Amino acid sequence: MRALVIYESMFGNTQTIAKAIAAGLSARMDVELVEVGDAPATVAGDVGLIVVGGPTHAFGMSRSSTRQDAAEQASEGLVSAGRGIREWLAEARIPHGTGVTAFDTKSAKPRLPGSAAAKAHKRLRRLGGRPVAPAETFYVTGVSGPLAEGETERARRWAERLGTTLR
Repeated sequence: MRALVIYESMFGNTQTIAKAIAAGLSARMDVELVEVGDAPATVAGDVGLIVVGGPTHAFGMSRSSTRQDAAEQASEGLVSAGRGIREWLAEARIPHGTGVTAFDTKSAKPRLPGSAAAKAHKRLRRLGGRPVAPAETFYVTGVSGPLAEGETERARRWAERLGTTLR
């Protein structure tokens, strides 16, 4: 089985989580890690699992305006300077029945409602994906991070369990 991990990241925190997820899955399957700007609109038929992740902005997936706000706060360039997972999901075509799940990153404090992962998970189901795990949230401290202590390792373990479940 082959997995495709697609991520959107502003300050690098979601990218770090995506890399940990890819590492956790790689023990059980071949994994391709792709920044959303490079993600294929049509997912190949040999992909058995799609994991999509991005930061939570304004209670959901990022939009052009929220990415612009992030760019204004960034001390360096953004990791994902172009389209986000919202736009990718709007054009994506995935083989019906492909295993899907999603993750996001969001601020640990204050705990605000909303989740990019929950919204992405719902869109993946609408595209014909078969949910294999609930959406998962990983926490950052502050707006631009860093990741909360232990979150990278938790992401890797989450993916290892996911890979075991699918085998």
